[in-house]
Amino acid sequence: MKHIYSIFLTLAVVFAAGFAVSAQETQERVVDEVVAQVNDGVITLSRINREVKDIVDLEVQNGKKREDAQKQIDEKRGELIANMINEELLVQKAKELGLDSDADAAVNERFVQMMKQYGMKNIDQLHQEMEKQGVDPSAIREMWRKQAIKDLVIQREVQQKEYWKPSGKELRDYYEKNKARFTKPETVSFSEIFLGFAGRDENAVREKAKQIVEQLRGGADFAKLQAENSDPGVVTQGKGKVEKVKPSEFSEIITNAIKGRKPGEVTDPIEAGNIGMVVLKIDARESATSESFFDESAVRGAIFQERAPAALKNFMASLRENSYIKIGESYRPIVSPILYADERKDKTAAPGDDKKDKAPAKSDDKKDKAGEKASAKNGGSGEKKPK
Repeated sequence: MKHIYSIFLTLAVVFAAGFAVSAQETQERVVDEVVAQVNDGVITLSRINREVKDIVDLEVQNGKKREDAQKQIDEKRGELIANMINEELLVQKAKELGLDSDADAAVNERFVQMMKQYGMKNIDQLHQEMEKQGVDPSAIREMWRKQAIKDLVIQREVQQKEYWKPSGKELRDYYEKNKARFTKPETVSFSEIFLGFAGRDENAVREKAKQIVEQLRGGADFAKLQAENSDPGVVTQGKGKVEKVKPSEFSEIITNAIKGRKPGEVTDPIEAGNIGMVVLKIDARESATSESFFDESAVRGAIFQERAPAALKNFMASLRENSYIKIGESYRPIVSPILYADERKDKTAAPGDDKKDKAPAKSDDKKDKAGEKASAKNGGSGEKKPK
């Protein structure tokens, strides 16, 4: 079980650091400070300090001196706060879109995959193992959930829309101008037998993989050996086989193992990091050609890759523009130039555009003034009522 221990230990470093900061703040009775308000949410100084200490601790674990790591993160504190504001906007957007249940399902599936990967019988056993290593499963769940929420928002509001945006004519025009990019690539189909190390003697697993390869090369039925011996595949992501994939999509160790193998041949045993042994059988192979051909998904993908970065920047700028964001006076000089960097570029590129003039350096001030006006209507609270 030592491999799963190493994963849990890494997670423990991350979360133990955060909890230690929280405990210390309680003991010292520190009065927390609101660094930024984002609609109905707030980003506090204690939350930022926890983030900073987590990052520094991880850098120290990776061999960096604590003072060097601290200096580096202190120099990027403005960037850290700007990122936290953007993350808060995405979390709020997910709630507005009703994506919470989808995020929970994604996190649950991630726990199930980890449970299967390490040969555990149920989620409770996984949680118990995590707790033995000083890792709080609830904290892990919250971290994964937050990431899932951000990913879901970007997938729905940016990636899906941008992918399907080009019309049929746009696709054809793009293809005609870039035919050389749309030649047929080499593809390979293969099946997998995976023997996990978890809960087993590693040398015995390696020996078993060698025996399976010998049996297969001696004419044994792959499907039968797979059914009798294989854990859920790591290369095929639990599917057991993949079809017509590009070798370049996989790690170098897999690419080298399948290179030159003909249909029907099996690879030598492949050690997949520290999690187990892999044996692959080549089911089919198609060579690359220099002839161009129109593949709608490939053309959409190419256009998407070009447009996605700008689309994401525009989406985040729109979220900021339509939100109430107030950054504390002492933090504004180091945060605003980074938070509103894209809006500033737009203003520089098109100074005569009134809409773009609204966004940059004084956007906090304008929102604060809007808050003052709103406060007069709301009884002089001094703040704009958050959305």
